[in-house]
Amino acid sequence: MEELIGEHFGRVSTYTIIDLESGDIKVIPNTSHHMGGKGYPPELLAREGVKIMICRGLGRRAINMFQEFGIEVYIGATGKVKDALDAFKNGMLKKAFIDDACGEHAFGDMHHHWHGKGI
Repeated sequence: MEELIGEHFGRVSTYTIIDLESGDIKVIPNTSHHMGGKGYPPELLAREGVKIMICRGLGRRAINMFQEFGIEVYIGATGKVKDALDAFKNGMLKKAFIDDACGEHAFGDMHHHWHGKGI
């Protein structure tokens, strides 16, 4: 809960999964192709049963993939994981749609510059 939110969810080393009903917390490694593994982050998170993904920002392709998996995405998270969770619970994050994609990722740019914790 004390880790910083990553600037781009696809390049974070881990994802923090929080069950909002039970409060259980699970941290999983990012094993997507971005990190030398297979698949994409939306696939990884869908396999974990994620229904809502909170992040700072993401590109159009990722937004599309999350929508295909039925996962709602909320953007604008900053600070630590606990801060992002509080912002979500207080309705302070924006639900992401295609027009909300990060400009730097709008044309499939897969070169990201920051690594950190995802939620």
